[in-house]
Amino acid sequence: MFISVLDLFKIGIGPSSSHTMGPMVAAKDFRDRIQIYVSDHKIPSFLQVRCTLRGSLAFTGKGHATDRAVTLGMHEYTPQGLAKLNVNELFEQLWQQTTIQIQESITIHFNPAEDIIFDRGEPLPEHPNGMIFQLLDETGKTLLTETYFSIGGGFITTLPEIGKLVAPIKIEATSSCGFPFDSANLMMKMSADSNLSISAMKRSNEVERINEKELNAGLDAIWNAMQTCLENGLIAEGRLPGGLNIKRRAHALFEQLKSNPQKANLNDWLCAYAMAVNEENAAGHMVVTAPTNGAAGVIPAVIYYAVKHEGATLEQVRDFLLVAGAIGGLIKHNSSISGAEVGCQGEVGSASAMAAAGLCAIKGGTTQQIENAAEIALEHHLGMTCDPVGSLVQVPCIERNGFGAIKAYTAASLAIRGDGQHFMSLDNCITAMKQTGLEMSVKYKETSLGGLAVSITEC
Repeated sequence: MFISVLDLFKIGIGPSSSHTMGPMVAAKDFRDRIQIYVSDHKIPSFLQVRCTLRGSLAFTGKGHATDRAVTLGMHEYTPQGLAKLNVNELFEQLWQQTTIQIQESITIHFNPAEDIIFDRGEPLPEHPNGMIFQLLDETGKTLLTETYFSIGGGFITTLPEIGKLVAPIKIEATSSCGFPFDSANLMMKMSADSNLSISAMKRSNEVERINEKELNAGLDAIWNAMQTCLENGLIAEGRLPGGLNIKRRAHALFEQLKSNPQKANLNDWLCAYAMAVNEENAAGHMVVTAPTNGAAGVIPAVIYYAVKHEGATLEQVRDFLLVAGAIGGLIKHNSSISGAEVGCQGEVGSASAMAAAGLCAIKGGTTQQIENAAEIALEHHLGMTCDPVGSLVQVPCIERNGFGAIKAYTAASLAIRGDGQHFMSLDNCITAMKQTGLEMSVKYKETSLGGLAVSITEC
């Protein structure tokens, strides 16, 4: 099993990897398919695009900016391309347009307010995050259609492809890389047999596809984007968009800590750093999926603390990301990182496990201690629901990232003081998370139909 660290960590925009970045990629892909279709077929005088959102995308898509994402994608924008643009200003311009241009001579009708449909009926059976795109003629006849699924972390797949995925990674032959571990136990065995660390094995797998210079440049770009996002969040003030009138708190907390560092503790700093990232995410600004947008603050907060307070080097940051990527790949392969599939245990829980493993690694932990750190962090997120208030990635998501970072640091510290021997394996914990997610009510899986999302008394 192989998934690149450069794919797992994606630079894009908030507020959601599955509800914003994934749908944007899908819309752009469908537009590209239209481009091919009109080149090969006789085209009627009237063409229209329609997008129908199903499942979790329909229930929380408004708060997660899914309609904005589809609009941007239909106008050829990508999450990476928007990272440094004023997305709000751009979107306001595009929302007023009622057509898109395919080639110079072909105009297609697309009115986002009417042609993006939030269908709150039964979700598609294959996955809770479904989208059906259609190209229609003047009679309503479908000329071209594609069904997409946003499967977490900004990844998408189509209806023909989803049956070939394993939660949700395309199956590759075991010869696809030198260390094709698809479980934590196999990862530890390969580490022992080769006498290589997890980061060294992961790096070896990566450089079979790209050279070392490109890999390091990619890792550095991820860290630079994380750091920029975090530091932007530390200076930003005001209230977050969406209607809940939530005040940004990271800046004020950070200023308190700087003014009286003697009374600041580890937990204070981690919360300030993690909340800064997720406030930026909630504002729709640049963020790195780590492994999702809703959990984007955990890993940057832990790395930033290690760099600023403990003197971690750039090489250690690279190793941290490689180890975190290895653990994230195992979770994605054997369970899910999608809140719509398994609840927030798959988002913040996965991020916390990845951060714990990365931190343990750069503190000199053995392979067994690193696996133990990831297991401890994930174990103590099992059963966590995804129940965002107002369908927004704000309450409880922003604070939750701070707690995920704290749990990651605690897990790494606990593991590194042990000998790596422990009762519950990471593999078993990942299996438990998947089963818990399957048995969890749909009300608690990013639909805002239960839990905190319906526990607000309107005045």
